Amino acid sequence: MSAEDDVRTRWVEGPQKDGGWLSLTDDELLYQIEALSAGHGEDHRLMEVVRSTRHFFIRQEAAKKVGQADLLKAWSGDRHIGQVLVRVMKRAEDIAYLERLRDETSHLEVRKAAEAQLDIIRASRD
Repeated sequence: MSAEDDVRTRWVEGPQKDGGWLSLTDDELLYQIEALSAGHGEDHRLMEVVRSTRHFFIRQEAAKKVGQADLLKAWSGDRHIGQVLVRVMKRAEDIAYLERLRDETSHLEVRKAAEAQLDIIRASRD
């Protein structure tokens, strides 16, 4: 167990006084996230949620709806967001990134998700 595993950020139940989506209750925020359709154009709002101190489940649901997966790369070290990130990576050029993430992460869940995604990419190329 690393030092970063010992120190966990305490999540904050909404609403927060930041305004925007973060001012919504957890239930209202989840509703807004789930109501987004493909091509929603709300990645900036979703990333506010990902960067927030809201509960990991809410942050994960927001990450799942982010259209531009590259925005999540800065959060690959977060075990909850890292799992979402690796599952959306499918392009051949993502292989090197996934391999590096798999080899460097201290989170077993992210390592397993990266390896599973690498297996999917390899199988689709055969």
